Amino acid sequence: MRDGFLKVAVGSPDLRVADCAYNAAASARLLREAAAQRVKLLVLPELGLTGYSCGDLFLQPVLLQGAEAALEQLLQVSGELGDLVAVAGLPVRVGGGLYNCAAVLQGGRLLGVVPKRNLPNYGEFYERRQFTPGPFCGGEISLCGQRIPFGADLLFCCRELPDWVLGVEICEDLWVPLPPSVGLALAGATVLANPSASNETAGKADYRRQLVVGQSARLLAGYLYASAGAGESTAELVFAGHNLIAENGVLLAESPLLRGGLTCSELDLQRLAFARSRRDPFPAPAGEYRRVSFSVLVEETALTRAVERDPFVPAPGPEREERCGEVLALQIAGLAGRLRHTGCRPVLGLSGGLDSALALLVCVGAADALDRPRADVLAVSMPGFGTTLRTRENARRLALSLGVTFREISIVRAAEGHLNDIGHPRGRTDTTYENAQARERTQVLMDLANAGGGLVVGTGDLSELALGWATYGGDQLSMYAVNASVPKTLVRHLVAFAAARAGGESAAVLRDVLATPVSPELLPAGAGGGIAQRTESLVGPYRLHDFFLYRAIRCGEPPRKVYRLACIAFAGEFPAGEILRWLRLFYRRFFAQQFKRSALPDGPKVGELSPRGDWRMPSDGSAALWLEQLEGLEGRG
Repeated sequence: MRDGFLKVAVGSPDLRVADCAYNAAASARLLREAAAQRVKLLVLPELGLTGYSCGDLFLQPVLLQGAEAALEQLLQVSGELGDLVAVAGLPVRVGGGLYNCAAVLQGGRLLGVVPKRNLPNYGEFYERRQFTPGPFCGGEISLCGQRIPFGADLLFCCRELPDWVLGVEICEDLWVPLPPSVGLALAGATVLANPSASNETAGKADYRRQLVVGQSARLLAGYLYASAGAGESTAELVFAGHNLIAENGVLLAESPLLRGGLTCSELDLQRLAFARSRRDPFPAPAGEYRRVSFSVLVEETALTRAVERDPFVPAPGPEREERCGEVLALQIAGLAGRLRHTGCRPVLGLSGGLDSALALLVCVGAADALDRPRADVLAVSMPGFGTTLRTRENARRLALSLGVTFREISIVRAAEGHLNDIGHPRGRTDTTYENAQARERTQVLMDLANAGGGLVVGTGDLSELALGWATYGGDQLSMYAVNASVPKTLVRHLVAFAAARAGGESAAVLRDVLATPVSPELLPAGAGGGIAQRTESLVGPYRLHDFFLYRAIRCGEPPRKVYRLACIAFAGEFPAGEILRWLRLFYRRFFAQQFKRSALPDGPKVGELSPRGDWRMPSDGSAALWLEQLEGLEGRG
C-alpha cells in the first residue's frame, strides 16, 4: 500500500432467496476474485447470505441457522485468502431480538458484528416487522464458535496503516438525517462501508449517488456502497446492484445498473488524512467507540483510479464551460468591488500574452458590471528590448476591439538610461538586464495610475507565483492581482472560453494569443523577429508544474508520490527523467521564491488554491527534506 493507497472493492453476487449455501458460494467467489486482484477491503450487500427479500422467512429458525452456516463457509474461505477484510450481511438473533447485521471478517476470524440502527418502515419497506433496531453498544455475542464484539460503536483499525479506520453502517442508516457514519467519522473512521439492499426505481440511482458522494465529502472519508442485485425477489421490487466507491466528494468507481459482479478502485488514505489535517478538528463524537485491531501485509498497490493530467481544469464538456464562466464571474466581481470601493479606474500592462489578455477581459467585465464606459479601462503596451511585432500588434488590436483606452509607451530608452546610470555593461543580457525592464514597466503603470486616478491591475498567475517567475518589485507588484489564484493551465481555458463567446476581431486576436508561445520577451528577438525567450524551456512545462502544485500543495503529497503519479498521468508525453528534472526545479523554486508570495497585493481567491490565503510558510525555509526524497528515483515510476 505504497503512498497510502488502499485497494478496495464492492460487489453484488448473484443469489437465490433463502438459499444460504448457494449465496455463501456466490459470495466466496467474489472474495476469491477480490483477493486475486489484491483487494484489501471488500463490501458485500445487506443480508446477502440470505437475500434481503426473504420477508417473514427471517423469523424461521431454519433460515437463521442456514445464515450462520453460510457465514462459517465464508470464514473458511476467508482463512485461505490472507489479509482480505470482508463485510457480509446476514440476520443475527441476539437474546430476544433479531438484527439486520454486517459481519466484518478477516483470515477466518470474525472481527465484529455491526447491527443496522435505522429500520425503514415506510413505502415498500417493513423491516420492523422482522427486525429490531440495533443497539449502539451491544457488548459481546457468540457466533460461529467465536466470541466477538457486537454493536454500532465498533471501529476496525489497521495496525500497519493508522490512516485506515473502518466504520460500518447499513443501507437506511445513510438515508436518515443523522447517519451513524457521522459519529463513526468523528471518532476517527476514514473508510465507511455500507452493505445495502436499495431497490431500484426510476431516478433513484442519481439520488443514491448524490448521497454517497455527498457523505464522503462531508466526512472527508472514503465511502463504499454495495447494493443487492440479481437473485433478489422481484415479487414487489427490482434490485439493480448499484455499487459505488467515493472519496471526499469524488466518485471513483460505479457499477452499471443490473450488472452485478465486482467494482474496484483505490482509496488514497494519505490524501484523506491530509484533507482532515487542513480542516478544523472534528468535534468529539456523542458516544464512546470500541476499537478492534487487525493486521495487513503492506505491499505495492497497482493503481486503476484515474490520475488527472490537468487537475485544475475540468474535463471537456458542460462542466468546463460552467467552471470557466464561474471563475471569470468571480474575478470580475472581485475587481468590481475594489473599483467601487476606491472609485478608481483600472490600469494594466497589456503585453499581448495570455495573462494580460485575461486580466483585460476581467477589467472590461468589471467596467460593464459597474455601468462604466469601457474607455474607463486604460491598457498600456510597453514594448521593450525583446517585444516582437506579433505580441505588440495583438496588444493593440485586442485593446481597440474591446473598446478600452489604449496607449503605447516604449520603455527602451528609459531602460537603457537606467542601465547606463548603474554602470551595467552594454550587451550583457543578464538578470539585471531583464528585471530593469519589468521594474520600468511597473513604474510607468504606477505613475499613470497616480496621474489619472487609477488602480494598477496585476496580471501574474498562480503558476508563475508558485515558481517565483516574476520580478520582485516589478510585475510581482500591483494594486489588485486578479489572476493570482488562477493557474496557467486554467488561464488558457479561460481565454479560449472568452474567445468562443467574443466573435469578430476580439476572438481572432484571442485565438492568436493562445497560439503564441509563453514568454516574458525580455531578451532581444531572434532571427526573423521571433520570440527568443520561451518560458517553458527555462522553467519547464506549465502542465507539469500545475500538476506538481496541485498534488504537492493542494493534496499534501510527498515528492516521491507526486513523481509516481506524474509518471502515470503523463506516460507517453514526458519521459520519467524529464518529469524528475522539472519536479526538482519546482521544489527548489517553490521554497526559494516564497518571499515574493509573502509580499503579494490583494487579489480574489477563485479556485482551490490562493497564494496567500491557502498557503503560509517562512521565506527562509529549506527544501532539503523534499529534494532528498527525490534522490535515486531516476527511471522509477
